[in-house]
Amino acid sequence: MPDKSREPEPDPMYKGTHTHLSGNAGDVVQAGNVHGGVHFHGAATAPGQTPRELPGDVRSFVNREDEIARLDRAMNDGDGQSSGVVVAVIAGTAGVGKTSLALHWSHRVQDRFPDGQLYVNLRGYDPGPPLEASQVLERFLRALGVKPAAIPDDLEARSALYRSLLARRRMLVVLDNAVTVGQVRPLLPGTATCMVLVTSRSRLSGLVARDGADRLTLGILSESDAVDLLRRVTTAHRSGDAPEKLAELSGLCAGLPLALRIAAERAVSRPWMPLSELIAELRDESGLWEALTIVDGEEGDAVRAVFAWSYRALPEGAAHLFRLLGSHPGADFGAQVAAAMARRPLNQVRSLLDLLVGAHLLEQNRSGRYQFHDLLRAYATGQGESEELPENLLDAEQRMFAWYLHGAAAAQHRITPQARPVPLAPPPGDLNVPLFRDYGEAIAWYEAERRNLVDVTRMAVDTGSPETAWCLSAILKAIYARLNDFHDWFETGQRGLEAARALGDRFGEAENLDGLAMAYTQFQRPERAAEFHRGALGIRREIGDRYGEAMSLNGLGLIGLRDHRLRLARSHFEQSVAIFRDLGEARREALVSGNLGQVYAELGEYAKAETLLDMALEAHRSYGDAGSEGNVLRVLSMTLRESGRASGALPLVEAAVAIAQSHGNRMWEGYWLIELGDVQQSLERFSDALVSYQHAAVIQRTIGDRTREARAWNGAGQAYRHLERFSDAADFHRRAASVHRELGNRWFLAVALDDLAAALAADGALEEARRHWREALDAYAEFDDPRSTTRQEALSTLLSAP
Repeated sequence: MPDKSREPEPDPMYKGTHTHLSGNAGDVVQAGNVHGGVHFHGAATAPGQTPRELPGDVRSFVNREDEIARLDRAMNDGDGQSSGVVVAVIAGTAGVGKTSLALHWSHRVQDRFPDGQLYVNLRGYDPGPPLEASQVLERFLRALGVKPAAIPDDLEARSALYRSLLARRRMLVVLDNAVTVGQVRPLLPGTATCMVLVTSRSRLSGLVARDGADRLTLGILSESDAVDLLRRVTTAHRSGDAPEKLAELSGLCAGLPLALRIAAERAVSRPWMPLSELIAELRDESGLWEALTIVDGEEGDAVRAVFAWSYRALPEGAAHLFRLLGSHPGADFGAQVAAAMARRPLNQVRSLLDLLVGAHLLEQNRSGRYQFHDLLRAYATGQGESEELPENLLDAEQRMFAWYLHGAAAAQHRITPQARPVPLAPPPGDLNVPLFRDYGEAIAWYEAERRNLVDVTRMAVDTGSPETAWCLSAILKAIYARLNDFHDWFETGQRGLEAARALGDRFGEAENLDGLAMAYTQFQRPERAAEFHRGALGIRREIGDRYGEAMSLNGLGLIGLRDHRLRLARSHFEQSVAIFRDLGEARREALVSGNLGQVYAELGEYAKAETLLDMALEAHRSYGDAGSEGNVLRVLSMTLRESGRASGALPLVEAAVAIAQSHGNRMWEGYWLIELGDVQQSLERFSDALVSYQHAAVIQRTIGDRTREARAWNGAGQAYRHLERFSDAADFHRRAASVHRELGNRWFLAVALDDLAAALAADGALEEARRHWREALDAYAEFDDPRSTTRQEALSTLLSAP
């Protein structure tokens, strides 16, 4: 059976009213019970989610007993001894074993943190930009069960939600390779029940001074510990190595665990060669490669020599792959893209990757995924620049770009099949382009490569491949719209737009303007979204892209509909429908006709609305488009209800909710339940309406749609007013009005204030009611549709009465 909860959302053409959470998941809305008890609760997380993100423990870990004991003391001192989070910083030079110590200790004590462990490589010393705290918080919040749509947009709100979720939990947070205090501080929980372990080449003095972090500086291994490490790795494969020779080898490695492990693996690979000969080879490598400047002094010399010694022992195929992979921009990568870059079959590349992992020149961080230590990445890049022909490096780079570009296109086809495809040049004939059997495979690939797709977009701009950048951004916009990955969306969208403009590609510029317009719409910036939609519309008209023109008009119509600018929305939708009809795009015509039908319904032109909606409904059913069918049923229900036919509306909206529930789609269900509550109110089934609004509010909180959550609150307030629970009604209306005011939703603010005033007046608070009616009147005055005009006249009469 397919996992219906993982099916694609309806076409983005119907998502114009989506909004995004920027409040706290800990907020709880409650109302007193009515006829057996109705309570409103909100939560943004999936219950019982326990992240276990630690990478594997380090093999053959030696000693560091003093440092382990110190970390133990820091953890134990924090048990109930302070009100703040326990923070420990492991500082030290590159290659000294900071990550190994952090992971080894974390595995050793993970039972002390039963609520889970979070881990992230902050990429402080990678060639690309370090991860920002906001990006890490998004990842951590997902790991903690927060739905993507419920993740706040700004850093402060994300950090507050993160602290709320970790309150009273016992969790370990490992922040690897931090470069600045600014990366770390927003990631600190606010409770002493958690511990944060940070590794860095920097001393991060600000964490010590301000946040009370316990810093230990990790030095190189003593000679005895270094010899012990060499012996542990080699003992099963070699015998008879004299202690003084092991000591000599450890001295050449300067006591750095990274260099020691590489040297030990080199010795293991040649079990019959005397250690004295291996040492002589290592001495001969000294100074062969001088480009590595990350580590200075004796340690730098040791790293350079050991890297070269191990690298030059590789078979040429593995060495060639190592050089090519140095140009991959991401934190990790899969075997498939490595095969694409190397022009080799996948099974061969897997064998070569195993050789590199065995030589400790590459790390396998999880099944099928590989990463460089940052020193080794720099070494691989340097070797590529010095030993590879420029045309070979360029070919590997272009094949990598093509692999990601066509992989993203294949993923987009499965994740959002209704989206307009981006025309691409065919991939090289021998390229192993990713293919996906279903939505689940596509989304898994996207999640694994998500950050790499951003890095590749940036690299394409920086290395002079602007077409790759704008095409990749244009492809990804539909996936981003489905998953609300705003940080990545804005970054790739802006880079894609700049790339298209640099290339002078007007089609690409319009596609990326359209993507940014979609992003700003869902990010609750309608004015900015309209600006980008208008830019795309102008270009599409200029180049004769009528399909794109109709899409831009629909986007502008959705913004108008969201803002209750109904006549403007009607004009845009009518133009869009006409173009799609001329193009023979019946499915798109039906989608926009449904949007136009909603406008007519809200304008009170019910006959026109029903005609359009009936046609759209028939089309969606013929295409098997359940999401669009359910949405049209919702609008038809609204049309009948508003025109006084609530009994006829009820089966329509019930059918819509049933579609949502059968598909496990929470977004549909939460939205359509609001209409069900409205119909139930019209039928004077107020207790049933409260249940529908309560369910809708909880779902909206879970998926992060604050506008619709506030609308559910306002509906609950109306039901309470009919039940003569005026105080409860006023509380819900106030809360709804507060959210609509914050988000700039002037129409819904007017409605909520109008309802609030009615509840207060019924409760005898006439003066306060008049104040809210005056504010509602000012808000209604911004609109010119029949309903707002009617309310303006009614409120003017009411307020003019003595």
